[in-house]
Amino acid sequence: MSAAQPLPGTDGGEDLSWQRELREQFPIIGAHPELAYLDSAATSQKPRAVLEAVQTYLTTSNANAGRGTYPWANRTTELVESTRERVKEFLHDPEPGRSGVHFTSGTTGGLRSVARDWLVPHLTDGDEILVPYADHRANLDPWLEARRLLAERGADVRVQALPCQPISGDYDHRALAEAVGPRTRFVAVTHVHHVYGGDMNVHRIREAVGPDVPICLDAAQSIGHQPVHLDDPSLDVDFVVFSGHKAMALPGSGAVWARNARGPAFRPDGWQGTPNTVGIVSLRAALDWLDAAGVERIARWTTTLTTRLTDRLRHLGPYEVLGCPASLDAGSALPTAQRRHGIVTFRHRDIPSDDLGFILYSHGFMVRADSLCQAGTDERDGSVRVSLHVYNTAEEIDRLLNVLASLT
Repeated sequence: MSAAQPLPGTDGGEDLSWQRELREQFPIIGAHPELAYLDSAATSQKPRAVLEAVQTYLTTSNANAGRGTYPWANRTTELVESTRERVKEFLHDPEPGRSGVHFTSGTTGGLRSVARDWLVPHLTDGDEILVPYADHRANLDPWLEARRLLAERGADVRVQALPCQPISGDYDHRALAEAVGPRTRFVAVTHVHHVYGGDMNVHRIREAVGPDVPICLDAAQSIGHQPVHLDDPSLDVDFVVFSGHKAMALPGSGAVWARNARGPAFRPDGWQGTPNTVGIVSLRAALDWLDAAGVERIARWTTTLTTRLTDRLRHLGPYEVLGCPASLDAGSALPTAQRRHGIVTFRHRDIPSDDLGFILYSHGFMVRADSLCQAGTDERDGSVRVSLHVYNTAEEIDRLLNVLASLT
């Protein structure tokens, strides 16, 4: 099927025209038509609107926020503060007057701030927390660091592994319900798995742990890729942490959204210094661009491309597609919510993953090929990850599949 034909699972020609128009807004994509960028789970490319917003800011009102009283400084301060409200709006915050938004360097920095500045001061000897040992290391290491800091203060806090199913990567919600006890004080979870691409069904986490335990959500692979509606009762979490650079903004930008409903309000500890104003400008512009493009439509497009890739790749003998095997067996009949969300990770039976990555680049495909920063793995567990965004096309997927088929 050529890229000019309607894609199953989309609105046909209308979506194709919409996607083509959006793709043309990415200068780096247009400048390299011979290359296919398939590594958006690592970082997204930036639309022209974001680049222009940064350029305009730096050439018209660049100043330090909260430090001066002249117009440039005032405009910068107002921009930073209004972007906090813009983040709440983008997340469909049901109680924006109660919640808080704090800017960080990204998901890793945000999770570490929650661990050090909010969790550590409020845990005592004998408390327990549940955290993921099979997700991205950024959602494990901060909680282990919190345990070490508490131990230095004489508090023995138990860190339990969030139960998961080893083959699919999904959380084991039944086992989780049994793991929760009277001293469970906190749970850290992931929204979309960075290796398997699956929605981790956070609503089941809340059902398992009950109404009172705070939940921290690593949304690095969902913000900017699919709708995140905090006004939906099924997404009853207390923290949402994400990176701007995975959502069309510049590197070094990100945010912690805190509901401030369970436990004390979240405030980063200590003097914060100069904020990353350029990153905040880019984040504001990125959220505006994503809303205008339509995040639900972006999710439908990338999920359709993901299905296109897995439906054929699973029939290529030398390849093992990682993640939930049921989603492969179900084919296109599986509900969208249970499909892989823009991420497909696989291994070749005979070709090491790093070698396969080099081979694919020689054909013009930029993919991730290593252990993917997954906790509990090392270099021997390497794999190749294809991760998609709205600038990717069916033609790129078909070309990739042809190359992969030639290596069987």
